[in-house]
Formats: sequence, structure tokens, C-alpha cells
Amino acid sequence: MNEMLGKIKESALAKIAEAVDADALNEIKVAVLGKKGELTQVLKSMKDVAPEDRPKVGQMVNDARAVIEDTLSKKLAEIARAARSARLVRETVDVTKPGTRKLLGHRHPNQIALEDLERVFIGMGYEVVSGPEVEYDKYNFELLNIPANHPAKDEQDTFYIQRGATTEEDILLRTQTSSVQARIMLDAVNPEKERTLPIRVISPGRVFRADEVDATHSPSFHQVEGLVIDKNITMADLKGTLAQFAKEFFGPNTKTKFRPHHFPFTEPSAEVDITCFKCGGKGCGVCKGSGWIEILGCGMVHPNVLSMCGIDPEEYSGFAFGIGLERITLLKYEIDDMRLLYENDERFLSQF
Repeated sequence: MNEMLGKIKESALAKIAEAVDADALNEIKVAVLGKKGELTQVLKSMKDVAPEDRPKVGQMVNDARAVIEDTLSKKLAEIARAARSARLVRETVDVTKPGTRKLLGHRHPNQIALEDLERVFIGMGYEVVSGPEVEYDKYNFELLNIPANHPAKDEQDTFYIQRGATTEEDILLRTQTSSVQARIMLDAVNPEKERTLPIRVISPGRVFRADEVDATHSPSFHQVEGLVIDKNITMADLKGTLAQFAKEFFGPNTKTKFRPHHFPFTEPSAEVDITCFKCGGKGCGVCKGSGWIEILGCGMVHPNVLSMCGIDPEEYSGFAFGIGLERITLLKYEIDDMRLLYENDERFLSQF
């Protein structure tokens, strides 16, 4: 029995000496001192020891247990001290070293351009409004004087989500934020809504068209549509508004030029050019030698649109315009490829 206890003690002390962490020590403690441990098994076999030898054997077992427990305790303290020392070394802060600079993001060039644009129109008394990106055909097309057989409704141009029995049930990804204008006009004549006439709003947002991705096109891009409805609004108001916008956004020497065009929801309609901000209208590579750059489309709100939205065209008139946000961003910052705006390349974005 004495020899057996000696082997158990020596084996346990050797294993304790080799242990490198608290988990290893706990395994040794369970294996030797636990309920099914080696020393516990010795105590359970006391019934086979002669009665006169049991006190002596019991004392030997207790002595071995005391030595093993003491050694375990000292080894655990030693491991804890070593771990604490290693942690102090690992977590030491050298206050003389410069701090680690965290890389922070900043506004996207599209967002910078949008905020500049909104600042201009808010300064003119406009309200910024938004609407759903998933829209009904009724708001995106019908109320904007775009009939059922219009080519813009072809699935090659528009992303349809659901085709219904009627156009009012057709659901699509909006192709223009003009759909927000239709909703605003309907709300203005609805007594249950808080909005009333006159209207002076811009509606920025994302739109979708079935375009191939290239340097100037994307199936998802952003527009800013503007709408003014009031009594006695004329083309002169439209021209003055856009001329002021061009000067504040592109520079005080910027001039504007209106060219006749056609849009279903405005009559008369026009495309607007500005003098090239690079060459001042003299002609360069940016404006392709013409001295002018096209920036937006506009016009007087069509009487049909007013009537369909419940506004009397004999009493009210208005104008609308649409600006491609990516287009003016590319122009303002002289970016030659629209795809750069969406690639999230830090080397590109950090320039703005």
C-alpha cells in the first residue's frame, strides 16, 4: 500500500511540474483527488486492509493528498503570476509613441453634390420631399401624361415587378422621381392631407431603367426633380430659377441656354445648357469644343397633368425640371466615368 501511494504521489507531482495552464492542473486534480480519482480509490479499498493497519494507511493517504494539494496550489499561483506578467507586457502602452490613426470615411461625391444642390433650392424656399422607389404605373406614367402605348413603358426600358389587369395595378421600379410630383399634386387638392397649394418642392432619389452599364449609363442612378405650382407662374420664372441655380452651383459667371425639346408632362419643354465651367464658353475637351454643356430638362407643367391631378389649369400653372445627380457630379468634379462613383475605391473617393 505504501509503495502504491508513493507511485501515485510521484506521478501526480511530475504531471503538476509539467503543467502549463490552469486547465491541465484541473485535469490532474480530478484524476488524482476527484470522486473517481486514484487516491479516492485507495480510500475505498480500506475495507480490505486489516483493522489494526487502517489508521496508518489512512494517515498515509491524507499525507499524500496534502502534498499533492499544496503542490497544485503553488503551481496554480505560479501559472497565474506568469500569465499576469505576460499580459502586462502585452498590454503595455508606450505613451511616447504617436497614436494609431483610425481611417474615417466621408461623404460620397454624389452626396456632396446633392447637399450643395439642396442648399441652393432650400435657399429659394423649396421643400425637399421623397417617395417610394417601388411605384405604381399610375404615378410613374399615367398622371404624368404618359399613355399606355408610350414607348417608355416597354419592358426593355422599365423594370416591372407586377403586371395587373389595368395600368393602375402595374407595379414597377420608378424610372423618374417625377412620380413624387404626382403624389404631391394629388395631396395638395385632398382635404384629408395637410399639404395645400401652392407647391414648391424638389424630390431627390434613386431611379431605375433597363440600361447597360458603361461610362455614362447605369440601371440604377439618381435624379432630382423640381416642381412649382402656383398662380401666374410663367416660363420667365422657370428660366430665372434655373439660371440662379446654375450660378450658385457651377459658379457666378455661368450662363444658361434653353433649347426646344419634348417631354410628355411639360409644354413647352426645353433642354438646358450651361457655359462650360472649364473653359468659360470658349470651347475645350470637356464641352467638345462647343462651349456649352447640357445639364437638365425642364418645361411648363402640361395642362393635362394638372387636370389629372385635380388642379384647375385655368387658375394654376407651374414648371418642372429634372436633374441627373450623377451627371452634375461628373461635370462638377470633372469625372469621366460614371462607374467610378459605384466602385467604392478608396483611392478615388478620398479625393473629394
